[in-house]
Amino acid sequence: MQPAEQKPFSPSNGAAGADIIDVTLQGFRAEVMEESLRRLVLIDFWAPWCGPCKQLTPILEKVVASLRGRVRLAKMDIDKYPQIAEKLGIQSIPAVVAFQNGQMVDGFMGALPEGEIRAFIDRWLGPAGPDVEALFAEAQALLESGESDAAEAVFAQILGVEPEHAGALAGVARVRIAQGALAAARELLDAIPAQHANVPAVAAARAALALQEQAGAVGDLAYLLARVENVPTDHQARYDLAVALNAAGRRDGAAQELLNIIKRERSWNDDSARKLLLQFFDSWGPVDPTTRSARRQLSSLLFS
Repeated sequence: MQPAEQKPFSPSNGAAGADIIDVTLQGFRAEVMEESLRRLVLIDFWAPWCGPCKQLTPILEKVVASLRGRVRLAKMDIDKYPQIAEKLGIQSIPAVVAFQNGQMVDGFMGALPEGEIRAFIDRWLGPAGPDVEALFAEAQALLESGESDAAEAVFAQILGVEPEHAGALAGVARVRIAQGALAAARELLDAIPAQHANVPAVAAARAALALQEQAGAVGDLAYLLARVENVPTDHQARYDLAVALNAAGRRDGAAQELLNIIKRERSWNDDSARKLLLQFFDSWGPVDPTTRSARRQLSSLLFS
């Protein structure tokens, strides 16, 4: 029985888009020299027969991918393209050479561990920029806790790095909603490209704006409370009360009024109470405690 044919080792191509490429002799000037004018470029000299290359290349790819576009990794098979390695004095592999501003600036040989590779890159890369996703999580938490001014400052920091960050734009819109500046909030949301419509923060901001606009038409909160107390079967008054309570930040009360309607008359007004409750969920977000609690109660009512 013949042993299974072994496919030659080849590092993965395009694991992080244009950040990780296979480079040829013909593409070396554009993909390495010219690209190094914009960012640090590492050249990974390897060959299919090189055992240590199989250890080093995946680590290089992991590190470069984690840097989110700040570094390019250009992999060159020296069996196919020996000219560049010879010109740079590469005598054994694996070998990694760093290019910056069109020139070779540093290099190392052998399969280094991840920590040493990161330290090598850091010498030339300089300090990392802000962690946008961590900032976004911080801003969202501030917004949820009612600290709108602090949240806006963090959203502004994000937009300084990524001016088209859909979540941050939606976050500023939420701040404007909290301030009562509904027209400004709508302008911000309308400026977000359509392809980002399903980003959770954008959908939540749109739902919050629609609810706040609706709240302006339902009347005084005290008046609605009195109507519901005097006529418990007045579903429209209870529906309007839920809208007003939500606008006042009283989420639990708003959810309970709608659940009351569903319990009394599930299909009232073409299922309006359930539809509004789902709109509340979109606005509050899936991890909000009121969303979780009300969703469980809704399921219990619908499937009992």
